[in-house]
Amino acid sequence: MPNLRISEAAALLGVSDDTVRRWIDNKRLPATEQGGRMAVDGRALAAFAQELADSPEAGTTTAASARNRMRGIVTRVVKDGVMAQVEMQTGPFRVVSLMSREAADELGLEPGVVAVASIKSTHVVVEIPEG
Repeated sequence: MPNLRISEAAALLGVSDDTVRRWIDNKRLPATEQGGRMAVDGRALAAFAQELADSPEAGTTTAASARNRMRGIVTRVVKDGVMAQVEMQTGPFRVVSLMSREAADELGLEPGVVAVASIKSTHVVVEIPEG
């Protein structure tokens, strides 16, 4: 499973690098040292993202500009014989995609994998970004 830099974890959760560091310091988010830098395990980040999403903050929207591509982290994958349900956390948003099991297997989708959700109407396409 990939280890993510603090800045990557922050971007995926939609918070600042300092917020992620505080969560690590307060033992809310586990991290390890890698080459002199702190790193967060992808699975741990996926679980933490789900925990954060369970209690969304209420807010007021004054303006919005929706984008159709959202980088996030896979938090859950449920597969049966033919289909797969892939859940992602993209900042404060939970995105769910239904796709063939073959596509999910080919993309290597599992909790902790960084992916991009492309959204058009009711269809969600999941892509793996370049390293």
